[in-house]
Parts: sequence; structure tokens; C-alpha cells
Amino acid sequence: MAVSSSSCSLLLLFLVLAFAAAAPKDYLLGGKPDAWKVPSSESDSLNKWAETVRFRIADHLIFNYEAGKDSVLQVSKEDYVSCNTSNPIKKYNDGKTKVRFDHSGPYYYISGEKGHCEKGEKVIVLVVSQRSSSAAPVSPASAPSRGSGVEGPAVAPSPTSGADVLQGGGVLMAVGVVIAMLVF
Repeated sequence: MAVSSSSCSLLLLFLVLAFAAAAPKDYLLGGKPDAWKVPSSESDSLNKWAETVRFRIADHLIFNYEAGKDSVLQVSKEDYVSCNTSNPIKKYNDGKTKVRFDHSGPYYYISGEKGHCEKGEKVIVLVVSQRSSSAAPVSPASAPSRGSGVEGPAVAPSPTSGADVLQGGGVLMAVGVVIAMLVF
């Protein structure tokens, strides 16, 4: 069977897209360099931004802040709700913190500076697994509900763009391998 150059090009493009879609991404908190601070209003909450991002295992979140004047604490849900800074899971104070998500589920972050968490300097990040279906939204069972008085991420809407459909990469890679076997 003869292989056309257009078939090979299409296969190569398909495989590149599959690998690129599965690659971990770096996200700058709030989408801007100075977002880790007390918000000026509730509409400026970092949770509103976090609701718009579909974080995956192996992605990174970057917190920028002035070292020595603030810190980032990863805490439990209970400590997030009460702004308890005394028992963090992890503490960062280097001014440019890059955290890697190693499991799915909610991650809770608060400021370590006295009084900042109570003024809204906190964020919940919901991480979905690589295997999550793009057709079904993820339900954060351990994340607070909207009526609980805790501001948290909403369930992410089902993706509608072509890039989101390529999210997993695994299915595309399997299809690409099958096509490659048929072509060659």
C-alpha cells in the first residue's frame, strides 16, 4: 500500500496535537503577576478566576508576591474556612512560589500574613484527573457548596472548543497509533 505525503502529514499533526494537549501547563495565579494580595473587592476574588481554569494533574500554579511581606499556605478545607494559619500542609515564602498538582481534587491556599485571609486573600483550586471526561463536569465532592458561606470554585462547564476536546491526549494517541499501523 502506497503512503501519500498528505496522509503522513495528517498523522504527524494528529500525534503532535495529542502530545501537546496532554502536556502540563503553568498558570500564573489570577492571570497577572500581582494577584496574590488582599482583593480590592469581592468581584476581584481569586476564586472567580480559578473557576474559569481547568487545572489538571502535573500542572503548575505560580504565586507572585513580595518575599518577607507575605506567604502562601496550603491548608485543609477546615483551615481554609476558618483562616487558620497555625497548621499548614505546606508553607511557601520565597516570593515566587510554583506549586505542582500531584493529585485530583481541591487544593486550598491562604495567605500566611495576619489578617489577609480574613480579607479574602485565599483561593481554592480544583484539579481534575487526566482521565476526566470532557463531556461530564467534575463534581468536587469535598469542595464547599455555594450555600456554605465559603467562596469556592464552581463545577467547570463542559468544554466546547476543539482544544478542550483534545484534553486527554490518550485516546488521540491510541487512534494515532492505530492509523499509523494501518498506513505503514
